[in-house]
Amino acid sequence: MQERTPPVPPPPDQLSLLAGGQEHTLGDWEHAAAGVLRKVGRLSASDPDEGVWSELTRTTLDGFGVLPLGTADTAGAMPEAGLPGQAPFTRGSAAIRVDTGWDVRAAFADPDPARTADAVLADLKNGVTSLWLTLGPGGIDLSDLATVLDGVHLDLAAVVLDAPADPVAAAEAYAALLAAKDVSAAPGTNLGGDPIGVGLRYDGRAADAGEARALVSELARRARQASTRALVVDGTVVHDLGASDAQELAYTLATGAAYLRMLTADGLDVGGALGLLEFRYAATDEQFVTIAKLRAARRLWHRVAELSDAARGSCGQLQHAVTSRPMMSKYDPWVNMLRTTVAAFAAGVGGAGAVTVLPFDTALGLPEAFSRRIARNTCSLLIAEAHVAAVSDPAGGSYAIERLTDDLARAAWAELGRIEDSGGVLAAIADGSLTTRVERTAAQRTAEVARRERPLTGTTEFPDLYETLPDRRPLPEGTVGVARYAAPFESMRDDPAAEPVFVATMGPVAAHTARARFASNLLAAGGVDTVTAGATADVEAVLAAYAGAPVVCLAGDDKAYATWGADLVDALRSAGARWVVLCGTPTDALAVDDVAAEGIDTVEFLRRTRDQLEADRKHDGVDA
Repeated sequence: MQERTPPVPPPPDQLSLLAGGQEHTLGDWEHAAAGVLRKVGRLSASDPDEGVWSELTRTTLDGFGVLPLGTADTAGAMPEAGLPGQAPFTRGSAAIRVDTGWDVRAAFADPDPARTADAVLADLKNGVTSLWLTLGPGGIDLSDLATVLDGVHLDLAAVVLDAPADPVAAAEAYAALLAAKDVSAAPGTNLGGDPIGVGLRYDGRAADAGEARALVSELARRARQASTRALVVDGTVVHDLGASDAQELAYTLATGAAYLRMLTADGLDVGGALGLLEFRYAATDEQFVTIAKLRAARRLWHRVAELSDAARGSCGQLQHAVTSRPMMSKYDPWVNMLRTTVAAFAAGVGGAGAVTVLPFDTALGLPEAFSRRIARNTCSLLIAEAHVAAVSDPAGGSYAIERLTDDLARAAWAELGRIEDSGGVLAAIADGSLTTRVERTAAQRTAEVARRERPLTGTTEFPDLYETLPDRRPLPEGTVGVARYAAPFESMRDDPAAEPVFVATMGPVAAHTARARFASNLLAAGGVDTVTAGATADVEAVLAAYAGAPVVCLAGDDKAYATWGADLVDALRSAGARWVVLCGTPTDALAVDDVAAEGIDTVEFLRRTRDQLEADRKHDGVDA
């Protein structure tokens, strides 16, 4: 798989964009789209219509453009995708989906056994079809497993264990529970071992190769006895560290290959080893990329299995998609319902065999009954009412999705080559090469969030300083946190600024509203409140509303800045303003201390502003 060139706008060929054979050129589409963008100010009258491509194309962290319109020309030559259920499984691991759609898998980590037992039964009675249990530190005590699963028909509901501290003990406890109930494990049950992922997630290091091999061997033995799967190749480990989609794919390929080597070295044939693995991927609110990632994952794993001389029918990949933890926000958590709905939709369309929707209050603590109900109903509504699962690979044939699938597959294969060149995934973790690349990607995303190029609704956009957060029980001790994309802003919101910023609104409402709102929203994202001057006609009117705030932000139109902005800055400084910020385009005519505008590093801007507010408070304290 070679690198391919970035997408370019196609030539003005005829496009059948409308029914009934009505033909329109690509130029027609560009002209119509450009007209809309000009109305909202994103293109000027002098900009060519072709500017819609650069204006509307989003770039992923892997450097791929997500085009606003897919055509045969933008897609280029595509490899054969096959049919659903057939090699290379790009279009799905099964030919058709069962009537119930995908497996709706609920996650449980509440250490209160009675609460968890009730939640398990409530979920199973209301649409959930399998269970994902976190056992040990950060989850359910292993001794409470029987209590939690007391009313569960284990031959009907699959259980995926997640016991990082002692997966063998968890497997043993589960086997004893099956024996006590005198049933066989339901199809899809997995003992959940992942020594490579556990070492990276919990210790930030490479697992000991010998210990990992011994654990894999023991879990494989127990899984064969119980007719279950043994291992989960968990891509969310690197996703939670900030990896791109291609890096997540490559990590799972490398880890899956490592487990295949361990299993076959232990005497299993390749087909038997493949049957012990399940793959877990993060589903994000970037729906097109998530769809493409899951499709690319199946295609790539088929290639790995093919190179391992596996029988053609054993090369399909069993996928579990879980809504992304880092994308969740602590503030305005209700927006998480929208994020997880988009992510679950993308996971279903992308062909995941099982989907877990994390409750919207995950970032606040342990979920309650309401948030668990919303989580499970998200999948139920997508399956039963939106009929998302009625068609296998509904995105297949979409030029944009096919292009993204191929782009991700090629990038992931190249990254897999880098990991293998380091000596495999354990060596790449040990020498730091894998994590260094992930850290670079995480830093890039953090910078884009800080510049609000990747907006976070309710956090970096439209924050509500006066919201009351739902009260939740704290997460159990031992829970491993993730670096949420909103973390820099949330840390400031956790410690609101003691004083507000005075927004010096210049001129009538129509002249200052846009910039005043921009400044207020920007400051609120960092826990800084504002007071405004209202409609003003001149310097004296602004000063009449000014009450001595140490930080002032000018908000007016360019004409007001040019005519009386300099006089206002001088007057405000004389009245006690220590730090003056200009909202808008900087100009040499105004001697200000900082600028609030599109494209700035908002995190650094907010920190500077808060430092000035804190410095003034400390100064007042010393004087007192």
